[in-house]
Amino acid sequence: MAETLLNDEITIQIKDAFGQLKKPVEVLFFGDESDCDYCDDTRQLLEEVAAITDLINLSVYDIEKDAAIAQQYKMDKAPGSVILGRDGDQLLDYGVRLAGIPSGHEFSSLIQDLILVSGRDSGLSAETRKALNDLDKPVLLQVFVTPTCPYCPRAVVLAHQMAMESPMVEAEMVEAMEFPELANRFGVSGVPQTTINEGAGTVVGAVPEDYLLKEIQGSLS
Repeated sequence: MAETLLNDEITIQIKDAFGQLKKPVEVLFFGDESDCDYCDDTRQLLEEVAAITDLINLSVYDIEKDAAIAQQYKMDKAPGSVILGRDGDQLLDYGVRLAGIPSGHEFSSLIQDLILVSGRDSGLSAETRKALNDLDKPVLLQVFVTPTCPYCPRAVVLAHQMAMESPMVEAEMVEAMEFPELANRFGVSGVPQTTINEGAGTVVGAVPEDYLLKEIQGSLS
């Protein structure tokens, strides 16, 4: 039997946190058999988390062999994860993505994302909700993180909250050390860094929702 990644103490904490889960969640994992350092660990981590509750189901895909499904969910990185709502046979895509292993501090982002999608509610302020619902152009938020960054989960979860609120927003956590070419392309020197629409705007640090919203609006004008 392979050694588990989550010890008993952490499993109990997650089980406690999962008391907040409301509706079913489907997690899609995309690995790559040919070249992927963290795919096995990421898959195992997701399997162990999904095993804690009946409300989370995990589906496993290969980014090359299941290219059509990867394309459908705009997943071009491995390991990659998509967190969807499940309503019977219907999958609800809120644009919540993770690229890289959600380890270290980012493990809390994963847990919060699962609770967020399960609740089907962004939890954002009325003003932010209205502004996001008024968006008429697509927005891609890529939040660059490292596992040792204590402020990164706040930035990741905020981006995912915005994706939950608006069908125009897609938000992706990107583990900067696993995808160095992308991090270099957007000049990531400190984390968290939120890149808006592939460089149209950049926010460094964990910022309040109104600040991020203004930067999004500025990037679209």
